[in-house]
Amino acid sequence: MTNLKWLAAASLLALGMAGCGGSSAKSNEATPTPEPKPVAVATAAAVEREFTATLQATGSLAAEESSDVASEVSGQVVKTPVDVGAFVRQGQLIAQLNDRDARLRLEQALAGEREEEAALRQAEVRLGIGPGGRFDSNQVPEVRSARAQADAAEAQARLAETNARRFAGLSETGDVSRQTYDEARAQAETARAQANAARQQYETAVNAARGGSQGVATAQAKLASARAQTALARKAVNDTSIRAPFSGFVAERPVAAGEYVTPATKIATVLRVNPLKLLLQVPEFESGRVRPGQSVVARVSAFADRDFDGRVTVINPALDPASRTVTVEVRLDNSSNLLRPGMFATARIVQPSSGRGVFVPRAAVLTDQNTNASSVYVVDGDAARLRVVQTGEEQDGLVRIVSGVAADEAVVTSNHGELYDGAKVQRQ
Repeated sequence: MTNLKWLAAASLLALGMAGCGGSSAKSNEATPTPEPKPVAVATAAAVEREFTATLQATGSLAAEESSDVASEVSGQVVKTPVDVGAFVRQGQLIAQLNDRDARLRLEQALAGEREEEAALRQAEVRLGIGPGGRFDSNQVPEVRSARAQADAAEAQARLAETNARRFAGLSETGDVSRQTYDEARAQAETARAQANAARQQYETAVNAARGGSQGVATAQAKLASARAQTALARKAVNDTSIRAPFSGFVAERPVAAGEYVTPATKIATVLRVNPLKLLLQVPEFESGRVRPGQSVVARVSAFADRDFDGRVTVINPALDPASRTVTVEVRLDNSSNLLRPGMFATARIVQPSSGRGVFVPRAAVLTDQNTNASSVYVVDGDAARLRVVQTGEEQDGLVRIVSGVAADEAVVTSNHGELYDGAKVQRQ
């Protein structure tokens, strides 16, 4: 009897539990799962348009010129007015050496030059010529006097010889005595001797004057030598100032005030960064598409939304045997001084050919910085579908989609962070 009562109680308990379970299942079935709310997105249509073909390449920026500035003379540095990173203009002071000894030598050279100038002036005054005047012996007073005397003596000799010839004819006719003729002939001979002596004195005066002109030439040579010494001394003073060879940025300045430097010591390194060189590595199979003069558009990660324009200037005739690439040198305008040597850059070399392609807004393209892969969300009905795409050129804020999107498909341009593949969307 007791066993029967226990069995009955167990049966009632089991039925109660079954009833409770059934009620719970019915309750769960009656509460449906709510659907996710659609994400409001902005969309744009992929458009087909003409584009200019480009060749993409990567490379590094390098300075147009790099100069390790050194001093031409040895000396102690007294000041360094520029520091690393400073922009200097051509001729701007980079370092100053002690110039006391050089200036003393310059003063000594200037004094010697003034002394030689005075000696030249004295020699010119003795000859009766002004500074820088041309030598003329007839302008020397002694020569003028000797010439006047020689001319007078010559005139007297000619007159006496004329009288002697006249008296010779009269003596033959008997109009004058033989004695008178002899006296006239003796006077003519005496006058001729005096004229010859005066001519010799004139020639002696000319030779003396010419000797004086040689003294002027010697004084002029000494003055020229003194001026050369002054120029060397002045250059020695200027050489104590180390200046920038061209405009650019100071990349290094290893010396400081108080150090002793020689011509072998590097004072500073100056880089010319405008224009700037971009050294691109172009694969061998693409090298035939590159020509000097082609336009190039480059970008760097530091200014990802800014284009820097340039042109191909040099194509290396040899390939790198390890990477099988050709080095292409591009000259970029860097007037804003935003670019720096050593930056990594991506570039597009504009090709002469053109074609048609599919373009989407730049805002529609998502780029994974780790893998450098690109993707877009395409609206398919009321859902967003994620597609991996291959991108190409960018023009006027539009990116060419090489593969992954067809023309006229709608792509999402906003609220990418709330989307996933298959997410419900509502166009704004």
